[in-house]
Amino acid sequence: MRTTSRTVPWAAALLAALAGLLLTLLVPTTPAHAAPTGFRVQNGRLLEASGNDFVMRGVNHAHTWYADKLDSLDHIKAKGANTVRVVLSSGDRWTRNDTADVANVVAQCRRNRLICVLEVHDTTGYGEQGGAVTLSRAADYWIEVRDALVGQEEYVIVNIGNEPHGNTDYARWTDDTKGAIQKLRAAGFDHTLMVDAPNWGQDWAFTMRDNAASVFGADPDANTVFSIHMYGVFDTAAEVNDYLNRFVAAKLPIVVGEFGHDHSDGNPDEDAILSVTRQLGIGYLGWSWSGNGGGVEYLDMVEGFDPNRMTSWGQRLFDGADGITATSEEAAVYRGGSGDDTTAPTAPGTPAASAVTSSSVTLTWGAATDGVGVTGYDVVRVAGGQETVVASSSGTTATVTGLAADTSYAFAVYARDAAGNRSARSSTVTVTTASGPAAGSCAVAYRVTGEWPGGFQGEVVVRNTGSTAVDGWTLRWTFPAGQRITSLWGGTVTQSGAEVSVEAAPYTATVPPAGSVSLGFTGTRSGTNTSPAVFLLNGAECSKT
Repeated sequence: MRTTSRTVPWAAALLAALAGLLLTLLVPTTPAHAAPTGFRVQNGRLLEASGNDFVMRGVNHAHTWYADKLDSLDHIKAKGANTVRVVLSSGDRWTRNDTADVANVVAQCRRNRLICVLEVHDTTGYGEQGGAVTLSRAADYWIEVRDALVGQEEYVIVNIGNEPHGNTDYARWTDDTKGAIQKLRAAGFDHTLMVDAPNWGQDWAFTMRDNAASVFGADPDANTVFSIHMYGVFDTAAEVNDYLNRFVAAKLPIVVGEFGHDHSDGNPDEDAILSVTRQLGIGYLGWSWSGNGGGVEYLDMVEGFDPNRMTSWGQRLFDGADGITATSEEAAVYRGGSGDDTTAPTAPGTPAASAVTSSSVTLTWGAATDGVGVTGYDVVRVAGGQETVVASSSGTTATVTGLAADTSYAFAVYARDAAGNRSARSSTVTVTTASGPAAGSCAVAYRVTGEWPGGFQGEVVVRNTGSTAVDGWTLRWTFPAGQRITSLWGGTVTQSGAEVSVEAAPYTATVPPAGSVSLGFTGTRSGTNTSPAVFLLNGAECSKT
């Protein structure tokens, strides 16, 4: 998926289509290949290790741009999906998802009993889109994060690269795809591999359709699935039927890896896509859960990652005819046998405190161990026999914020595994926060008013809670997650690293008792978008509302 419009040479598409009518896909002969350790392809169908036929019913989730929204997997599962396609980055165009992050994504998929299709997005539109990388580079990335994937063949499908060619030089797709498959097999990957079509995933020139048999035959494991993205090119039932039926007739495995109900390049026939895939027993993955930008925000299934605010597209995909609720069946691996895990991790090490301020502390602890794998940690505050979760982390460090100045706290840590088992509690550490600034007669409300990949818009409202007017002010805060302000209205901003200082504009300088002023800004972000913990107005700490 890309958020700008696709340009499709329709005349060329028509000629290719006419030529395609004279061709038939060759049924591939199955080469000698390794015994499957997880998913496998047999007779044109995707099977689980148990031999059960598996039909994907799920959605796409833009993890690489919204790394703090992994709880979306819980919500996606709760709506009935059996699969989630997760957007990752090799670091060539967006912030790299490293081995630890990929392992955590897989663990969260397993915890939510979802099959995990992982894709690298940096290949999108190669040859036409600036900065896009090759499928060979994507294969290198998978090899770099291989430790997160080995042993996960029953739960993970590797989608080598998203929409790996645009509308320029797309004839290279066949050789490039074969090369990437063979590179991964040579590196020891036993997973089912998924390959996207060229032409921004829509294959209007039928390069994938007419060369799929040879690409499948180039996989020494005979374990490759083809993915078509259906947007404006597939705006009639006839086109949807013809394309998918050709793969089925040729006994070549096909899924609809992305599709929507509308798009800037035309109006796809989502009803036909859902109906035909049901009739043929073909998987589909709708685009996308939430967080779309660039003019295609209408493709969000829920607003603002809130599962209680479903859009009309989300309602159609999940609850409409032939939708996920009516047709999804959970993977057999989660229904017993090898998917069971009842052994909890060991207790983490005693946390150690550092970077203690008047309102926050950083805690670090020794890693827990687990027979399957630790997926995360919960930090709890312990008081009077009661526990309160104050932070969660996929690694062995976390920063706890929102603490009171000059106050003693006790903290401990639990470990979690992919099956949801929780360890015994670690030993506690006692921390006394530093003395803080005096409390001011002010209150601050901070909120994010809009988000998009790599950026966001925010608002800060400063209210005078005192009995005298504020005449001239400077507001300071610290961003906790690398955010940077690019423009601000209502004041003059300076930023040094994470530290932000805003001096009042002439028209916002005076704040009467019970009055308020508003600041608006746009900024950049690399992943999470955590709110600042403390705001200082003229050196005094404001309460937060």
